[in-house]
Amino acid sequence: MKVLLAEDDRDFGNILSQYISINGFEVSLARDGKEAWDLFQQDKPDICVLDVMMPEMDGFTLGEKIKEAQPSVPLIYLTAKSLKEDIVRGLKIGADDYITKPFDPEVLILRINNILKRAYSSSTDEYKISSIVLKINSLELICGDTKEKLTLKEAQLLRYFIINRNKVLAREDILTEIWGEDDYFLGRSMDVFISRLRKYISSDKNLDIRTVRGTGFMLEELNKER
Repeated sequence: MKVLLAEDDRDFGNILSQYISINGFEVSLARDGKEAWDLFQQDKPDICVLDVMMPEMDGFTLGEKIKEAQPSVPLIYLTAKSLKEDIVRGLKIGADDYITKPFDPEVLILRINNILKRAYSSSTDEYKISSIVLKINSLELICGDTKEKLTLKEAQLLRYFIINRNKVLAREDILTEIWGEDDYFLGRSMDVFISRLRKYISSDKNLDIRTVRGTGFMLEELNKER
């Protein structure tokens, strides 16, 4: 599992980074908000641990950008403040937890493990949009009375679209996220998978996987209030 740690205090950041690493995580350490945003886009972490007060870009602004890009990624805020308005702002952004400094690094590890367990456990591996239900564990797509057995890649691709519904996704981002690299031949394979997914969801007239010319694709929910 990958952890993005954004902490501008050099000594404290080094200590936290080392502690997180020895507990089995791959850590990307950023010293300011702009660097953290760049690392987020590059490394695609499973969870982000963000200091609130940072140069270049504060933790709240960074968190908003992260949630806009990938709503499902968990966030933990670190702050020297315990002001109610700061906590409320973080939670409104979508933060999963809030830790006030000073704290024992072991507490952070426990919080990370608990959040990841909730976020990626089998009990939460069901994704719904409109009339369809995707079950990752059983690789099943349920659309009304119809059930389709998916391949793992089909399920991963559809989950990615559902998580990022109504957002234009670049071809290279999809390839990197699902296949691990941006490659021409993998791109041709991806087109086949997308054609299959379109067929699977075709009975739901509320959903459409649109091709965005020159950019990529978007899973569009045509009537969000349905």
